Amino acid sequence: MWQGRTWLEQNKIIAFKPLAAKALLENIHKPFHLRYLLPGTYPGNEEDGGIIDETGYLFMPPQYGYSFDRYMREFSSRSRKKLTRELKPLETRKSRYRFDHFPDVEKLFQMNLDYFKGKSYFYDRRFMRSFEALADWLRTQGMLHITTLLIEGKIAAVDIGAVWNAQYTVLAGGTNPEFPGVAKLINFQHLEWACLQKFALVDFLCGDFGWKSRFHLHPRPLYLIDTAAKALGENHQV
Repeated sequence: MWQGRTWLEQNKIIAFKPLAAKALLENIHKPFHLRYLLPGTYPGNEEDGGIIDETGYLFMPPQYGYSFDRYMREFSSRSRKKLTRELKPLETRKSRYRFDHFPDVEKLFQMNLDYFKGKSYFYDRRFMRSFEALADWLRTQGMLHITTLLIEGKIAAVDIGAVWNAQYTVLAGGTNPEFPGVAKLINFQHLEWACLQKFALVDFLCGDFGWKSRFHLHPRPLYLIDTAAKALGENHQV
């Protein structure tokens, strides 16, 4: 939870057809609520009566023919020039990337905590230990992808993500305030790398944080069923 908003959750109702999902929900003790239901697994009418819980943000390389340059043309010429002015000084300061250096995960936690302090996801030690266990499990499964941006030998940003089934999910990150604008630079790296790898999609999860819509990412609603608010049959038509 960050300032009352979540960023990670997704959920599914597993059923072989909509009528089965409806029967399942009708036989659950009420009241109940189910959150973060993905489109396509939400057993209601998503356009009329569906309650949007959160919004996730996706980048789909096939939409641009796996071309990062073609994606960049989504930005107006004015926006591209502004981005170039902002990012060029960082790129020319002996910047380089390294990948999958596991000790950098601890640096991610440190930078995130230093910046957000008590508002950081990782301020709760229980959550951080769980996230450490997740990162270690992803590494043993060959699914972990760590991206570290170094500028003049200093760690400027670290992001971690998971790769599975031609999908790349960016899970969390941290940046060094010594390098303003570095978050944009590493996010562009994710997008360019995804095009090179020909991934089907990149999931940047929930929480706009002010940049995802500006980067022309595709919003994907996640749905809520809340029987305490209204009866299931009134609000969710199957």
